[in-house]
Amino acid sequence: MNIYFQKTHQRGFGTWPLKGEVLAQAIANALDAGYRAFDTAQWYGNEAETGAALAAGGVPREDLCITTKVAPDNFGEDRFLASVEQSLKDLRVDQVDSLLLHWPPANGDIAPSLLLLQTALDRGLTRNIGVSNYTVAMMREARRIVDAPLVTNQVEFHPLLNQDKLLTAANETGIPLSSYASVARGEVFKYPLLEQIGRGYGKSAAQVVLRWIIQKGVPLNTMSTKPENIRANFDIMDFTLSSVDMARIDAMTRTNFRVVTKESVPIAPEWD
Repeated sequence: MNIYFQKTHQRGFGTWPLKGEVLAQAIANALDAGYRAFDTAQWYGNEAETGAALAAGGVPREDLCITTKVAPDNFGEDRFLASVEQSLKDLRVDQVDSLLLHWPPANGDIAPSLLLLQTALDRGLTRNIGVSNYTVAMMREARRIVDAPLVTNQVEFHPLLNQDKLLTAANETGIPLSSYASVARGEVFKYPLLEQIGRGYGKSAAQVVLRWIIQKGVPLNTMSTKPENIRANFDIMDFTLSSVDMARIDAMTRTNFRVVTKESVPIAPEWD
């Protein structure tokens, strides 16, 4: 696993769709729970509020791992770097720890935005670069285009969706996956098996899901506004799911429930 995702960085706090005081309080609670990795994006419209909340949290900058994502409408050569510089200003940092491309471009030509991403890295605007919502073919092509390591392909990943093809591609290309929609926006809680498995470990269904993701080798992002859930989502490193329970959860991926579809996000690629 890439060193970028070791230690507490394996468990990131996502900020979508939070704003205002709700966001500020959630970040304060996340810092208190132990989170040090935080994920935002230009499209979320909350970079400035995220930056203010992290600055108010009092945690040294070197202990934080801050990720943001460039919106596709800023992929043009005339807008890309300026948009990243604005993100840094809003986040109150000299550089982010990871800068991702939020989506593949609608025309499918990934080279121009990847090369601009590399330029942002070369100029010191970010410590690491990565992508989000890339298909297997895009992961392979990106590996050929970009010289620097791509530290992640952030994708929808949870027990109701089979992402074995992407996991195989991650091993093949050296581009690790990381997850969003880690509990499928609550859909996983409709399945009693997860709660049943959790009882054997003294853990909740949500903690079982998140532990499953970690044991699949995938760092994760979660979001909650409830302090008890924020803490519980972080407290998943003190137990290990057995191989039998992992297999039982693996079988659930045949459900193939997807949160993000082309109907909900028209620019989404044709998923693997």
